[in-house]
Amino acid sequence: MELLEGGELSAGELIEKLGIEQANASQHLSVLRSKQLVVNRKAGNQVFYSVRDPILFEVLALMRRYFQNHLREATEMLEEIDKSTEETKA
Repeated sequence: MELLEGGELSAGELIEKLGIEQANASQHLSVLRSKQLVVNRKAGNQVFYSVRDPILFEVLALMRRYFQNHLREATEMLEEIDKSTEETKA
């Protein structure tokens, strides 16, 4: 999805940029299409993909912030547990 933020890309370009097998990329793109997150168009023997609605990039950015915040909280909690464990051992 993030690669498509810059605009439409061919399946070949996506595969190259992601560094994954063609079959794997096809499965992922199929899921994204079935969930109506991306659309595709054919031009000759190439298939081009783009994001269905640019608002998805805003949604993804918000989700990323949400998970980073919670990851930060979890990391701080684990550090406190480690510190408490070390103090108990001493």
